[in-house]
Parts: sequence; C-alpha cells; structure tokens
Amino acid sequence: MSRLVLRRVRPWGGGESDIIIDGGSISNVVDHDPDASYPEAEVVEGESWVALPTFADVHVHLDSTRWGLPFKPHTAGPSLIEHIEADRAGWREDLPIAQKATRMLGRLIECGATKIRSYAQIDSYAQLERLDGVLAAKEKYAEQADVTIMAFPQSGIMIDPGTADLLDAALARGVVDVVGGIDPCGLDRDPKGHLDVVFGLAQKYQKPVDLHIHESGELGAFSWELVFERTRALGMQGQVTISHGMALGTNDAAVEAALIEQLADLDVAMATVAPRRSVQLPFRRLMDSGVRVGLGQDGMRDYWSPYGNGDMLDRLYQLCLQQNIKYEDDFRKAAYVATLGGRQVIDPDASRPAHDELMPGITPGDDADLILLEAEGLTTAIIDRPGLDKRRIIRRGALV
Repeated sequence: MSRLVLRRVRPWGGGESDIIIDGGSISNVVDHDPDASYPEAEVVEGESWVALPTFADVHVHLDSTRWGLPFKPHTAGPSLIEHIEADRAGWREDLPIAQKATRMLGRLIECGATKIRSYAQIDSYAQLERLDGVLAAKEKYAEQADVTIMAFPQSGIMIDPGTADLLDAALARGVVDVVGGIDPCGLDRDPKGHLDVVFGLAQKYQKPVDLHIHESGELGAFSWELVFERTRALGMQGQVTISHGMALGTNDAAVEAALIEQLADLDVAMATVAPRRSVQLPFRRLMDSGVRVGLGQDGMRDYWSPYGNGDMLDRLYQLCLQQNIKYEDDFRKAAYVATLGGRQVIDPDASRPAHDELMPGITPGDDADLILLEAEGLTTAIIDRPGLDKRRIIRRGALV
C-alpha cells in the first residue's frame, strides 16, 4: 500500500499538521511545514480542514430504512408494539431489503461513517429474510466499511414463538456478530425467559450482546440489574451493550449513581441515538466514569420515524442540541462519542484514549480511517455541518 500524506490539516481542530499514512495506519503526525515535500507519496491538500477519526454508527437499522423512497406519512400508534406491527405490516411493500440496505449503507459511508453496527430483524414473519438483506449490503461495501450485524428479535422472543430457534439458526450460519434483545419486561413480559435465550445463545456461539432497553423508571432499572447479574455470572465483562437506556434520566440520583457504577465496573457499554424526547442519556457523566459510550442513528425514514438521513454529522449535531451543549470541551466530548466512543462500543478491544488527549485517534499507530471537514474549527464543523463536497473520507489510508 502506497504512502498517503494529508497535508496541512488540523487534527481535532488544533494546529496545522501533516498526517503521514503508511500501510493503512498513521505513521507520523508532524507540524505543517510549507516547505516540506513528499516526493514518493500521494498528497491530499488539506487546506487547513479539520481532521477527525471517521464516524462510528453503533445503532442503525439498515433493514428497515425507506430513505430515498417516496415519502409515506407516519401511521403507527404511540406504543412500542404498535410501531412493531406497523413495520411488520409495511416493509414488504417497498423495495427488497438488500436494495434498500445497500443504498442506505452507501449513504452512511459517503457521509463519513466507516464503523457500523446494524440490526437485522429476525422474527416469525421475516424469518431470516432481513438478515440476508443486510448481509448483501455488508458484502457490497466490505472494502469501504467495517459492518457488524446483530440478530435482533424486534418482535420479542417469548411472545413470538419460533423466534428463539430462528436466532439460533442465524448464529449457526456464522454470519452474525452480536446477539440482540429487547425490553425483557415491557415487551416480552418474561425477563428470565428472554434473557435465558439471549445470554444462552451468546454463550453457545461466543458472541457479545446488545439489548434495546426502552424501559424507564423502576422497571428499566430492574431490567438493567438482571443484565448486570448475567454479565457478572457469565464473565461477560466488556461484551454487553445497553442501547437507549431510558433508566438513566428517569430514576432518582442514588439509583442512577448505582447503575452507572455497575456499568463501569462490568464494562457494559452504552449506545444512544440522542432521542428527541426529553429523556437524555448523561453521556458526560458516563464518560467521566469510564463507561464506553457510542452514538447511532436508529431507524431512518422508516415505519418507526420520518426522521433520519444517514449522516452521522447531523446526528452528532442532534446530540449536542439535545444536550444543550455550548462549551468547547463538551463539543469535543460529543465528537469523541460519535467517533472513537462508537468504535469502542463495537469493539471492546479498540484503543481507548482519553477524550481530553490532544489528538485522540490521530496519533502514530492509529488506524487511518479519517474524515476531513471544511470548517473553522471542531465546534463550527458540528454546528455548520459542511456538505458532502466539503468532506473527504480516508479509509485504510486511501482516499474514498
């Protein structure tokens, strides 16, 4: 692989630097010298653009998107089960899953995401059809992005007979990376049975777990405690993620402190989609406690929501707006969540530099998956969200 030099860029909005890339990894970062030349390298003129690690989308449903299709008004009722039923009733009316998922994944990459965890719904109605569609998208863009796939029982396990066997069959194929679960109390109404299946399959196939837990208040905290018990008993520290996590923000301070302490102690990661509702994940407290936190886009213009466009920079802006972020340090933390934090959620063995390091993720030895943004600084990059013509994506040391 040839040498690539990103000339005159500003890592994390800092001083002008030249980033030297060899073999898909950053080999050196030096202060920019206008007289320096790199005769044996491909040189990308950075023009003082901001350089960041590429985005990591840790929570996306490639199999449910309707992005790019004619708009349909939202018709689902307010409850979780009504949204599930609206999706089950409608998704076969559109293009094949493989076509929709591939188009959406291409959009994510085009906007600057190269690390992605996608859900693939498995239930008695879809069987493994939606999994096959997401697999097709992953294979199409295997060189442009690292995609991990979760077998996701969105319609429940205990209330949808046959789903447990379908999850087992999907994992037996060797194409699934993560075992999913959803609201063991609120949806399945059998937390022991639900978690027996999820953690049993995780143990059988030696896979990590990611649980959608929308449950809030005491019910949410109860579900979390059951997850913590399983994690501790099975020695699955670092192998569990809680997505949404509405138990934070809906319990008193003492309960929340105890939950965060256990997240950190068991290395259970958190994934947020910066929901538009009032419940906010306290991501700064989580980060300061040593919890891995990542950001995702959830469903995009689908039967669940008319929102979403595949651009993680827009979702980062939404996180900052939701959290009422104003200060430079907090913008930096939010950008960390959308980039390196997400990588750590997807891969617990990924490097975990401190969020306040000078150039986290852009130092010698780091992967050369980078995004350049035309902006005055990091904060304005987030607020102004430069268009695709003002972004450049580097994947494994090559300009995409």
